[in-house]
Amino acid sequence: MKQLLFSTLTALVIFIAGCKKDGAVIDTEYPVIDINFADAFPKQCSSITRGQTISFKARFSDNVQLGGYGIDIHHNFDHHSHSTEVNQCSTEPLKTALKPFVFIKSFDIPAGLKTYEASAELTIPMDIDPGDYHFLIRLTDKEGWQTIRGLSIKLQ
Repeated sequence: MKQLLFSTLTALVIFIAGCKKDGAVIDTEYPVIDINFADAFPKQCSSITRGQTISFKARFSDNVQLGGYGIDIHHNFDHHSHSTEVNQCSTEPLKTALKPFVFIKSFDIPAGLKTYEASAELTIPMDIDPGDYHFLIRLTDKEGWQTIRGLSIKLQ
């Protein structure tokens, strides 16, 4: 009797766990980062002058709902790679960082959106090492799927 009750309860739990609610969307798609429009910035191989304020701009989309995004700028003086782009940029010789620029910041996207045009003003300090840098854009959707766009830039 106990075995029959245990088997019945186990089957019921498996059945309930396997049921999908009507109309529920299961998100299995990565969000999209678009920098292929005229006002997008930066793009692969962009040059930025130290001491300036730049306007980051990208378009984000997802099939269900966007979550948030982040920007990570760090030096590439050792020629490591995060690039997701086809074309390569020219690089300066290897060097040791003395006062490299590092910028890491997360940004919220308003809830419920499937598309979003991101923009942020970023000031590049004057007193940092010039040279090769990476500009990483990380985008997550509400489910946690993440897309990374790795751009090579120069700070002059």
